[in-house]
Amino acid sequence: MPISAEHVGRVYPATKPYRVSRAKIAEFATALGDFNPAYFDDEFPIAPPTFAAVIAAQAWGAMFDDPELGLALRRTIHADQRFDIVRPLHEGDDVQATLTIEKVRSRGNVDMVTVGVGLSTVGGEELGAATSQLIHTREEAVE
Repeated sequence: MPISAEHVGRVYPATKPYRVSRAKIAEFATALGDFNPAYFDDEFPIAPPTFAAVIAAQAWGAMFDDPELGLALRRTIHADQRFDIVRPLHEGDDVQATLTIEKVRSRGNVDMVTVGVGLSTVGGEELGAATSQLIHTREEAVE
């Protein structure tokens, strides 16, 4: 059974905690070419807002591993991304991500899937959310 509107609202278990480190923040900011001093602060570095994508993407694994959905990463395009940040991630945060399927539209053999990934500390502090639209092509049926 391929993914369908029936799957909207499905929530997957939270990911294992991801420890935000000074080194990971610096690597990410450097890869972006963004040398904002806040990302390299000696006392209290914060992560660029899009760093949340690193953690949110880990939550996608549970959805792609769900055999009921029939999704394959190799047939998926990441079409859109939005971040709603409550507070910046910073060194020492232990962050968990929880994925929810928010919307599914199907046209022919193409599924447009919107997923929301809530980010929070292991202590339950809400940090923000990453919302992504994925375009997935189903395999053609072999006759």
